[in-house]
Amino acid sequence: MQYFEEARDLWRTYVPRAGQAESVQGEMVRAVEKLRDEAQRNGNVNWDDGFEILARFLRDTLVTSGLFVPTTVEQIERDIVRLLHFDVPETSDEPYDRLTDRVVEWARAHPDPVPHKHNRDLHR
Repeated sequence: MQYFEEARDLWRTYVPRAGQAESVQGEMVRAVEKLRDEAQRNGNVNWDDGFEILARFLRDTLVTSGLFVPTTVEQIERDIVRLLHFDVPETSDEPYDRLTDRVVEWARAHPDPVPHKHNRDLHR
């Protein structure tokens, strides 16, 4: 991970102890870590629609932002597709770290908190 300190600062600033974040910055960091934790700690045994919601939120927010060159967009999409292949959990850190770095880059482009609309279907 290129931007570990910045990612940690985003977590500390924007991610609540429980539930969805109030900002898009916080919700994206939370999404990556929820996906990482479920795969690495649990082997995706608790996988449900909530994890798919988190992965799609990450993909949609990053890909539609217009911030990334086409090769980076393709990598984001490949990483998300890999994570969504839940029956074979991704236990290496690489895709999660890449996604976290993209979240930090997105947050740099949006230095003020961007309000996150809570998803009623998300219970993770």
